[in-house]
Amino acid sequence: MSISAKDVKKLREQTGAGMMDCKKALQEANGDFEEATDILRKKGQQLSEKRADREANQGLIVSRVSDDGKKAAALEINCETDFVARNDDFQDRAQQFIDIVFENEVESVDALMDIEIDGLSVSQHLKEMVGKIGEKIKISRIVFAETDGYYISYIHPGNQLGVLVEFEDAISDEKIGRNIAMQVAAMDPVAVTRDGVDSSVVEQELEIAKDQLLNEGKSEEIAEKAAQGKLRKFYEQNVLLEQKFVKDNSLTVENYLDENDTPLVKSFHRLQLGNDS
Repeated sequence: MSISAKDVKKLREQTGAGMMDCKKALQEANGDFEEATDILRKKGQQLSEKRADREANQGLIVSRVSDDGKKAAALEINCETDFVARNDDFQDRAQQFIDIVFENEVESVDALMDIEIDGLSVSQHLKEMVGKIGEKIKISRIVFAETDGYYISYIHPGNQLGVLVEFEDAISDEKIGRNIAMQVAAMDPVAVTRDGVDSSVVEQELEIAKDQLLNEGKSEEIAEKAAQGKLRKFYEQNVLLEQKFVKDNSLTVENYLDENDTPLVKSFHRLQLGNDS
């Protein structure tokens, strides 16, 4: 059966698949658009299964915050190459997925996979993207959060790093909030305050510091005291409110917030591409 270029173009516009794939699907379906669409979807499924074991370390971090700062969401979507991540269609789909997370208040990737868009689940949409793009595509992480305080979002240029910061109350100057989000992006703190540092991390830092001092010939008593000093240094470097403010090292982050009458930070989420921690 002869397939016109007009029909191929129409199917491409409907499915986003490549021109040759659309032509072959229409030929196989004897010009039936519905059947051709099913053929393309099955092809996407097969390709998705074939690429399941491939590494997908490129992609985008995207986020969204409500106008009142009370609701926030972030998402990491991965592909195999930076070329695909820069594609307008891939970026549009990433935005569509973060909107779904935000509007449906989705709290896990598994829950997101079951939500339907235009009659297809997100999982099926991802398989169609694989069929169209030819690379492994996955959504690896999502964050959805609500607060009585205020959320600020920061996406580092290139969309490979994103931060959500929760403040204890509304903030009057979003520039200050953005500076704190940039601090989290740049300095990668482990917690907001000392109390938020996992006890196992504290024990490990003390043990490492003490062992180093003992190996240097220090006595048990001196090593014990000096290890506490090293732990304080660890806090200063890794606890957000105690860190030196990156734009003015004469201040800690807490000092900076106090000087600008800005509420303290309550929590943060930091998503870096390919880093699950």
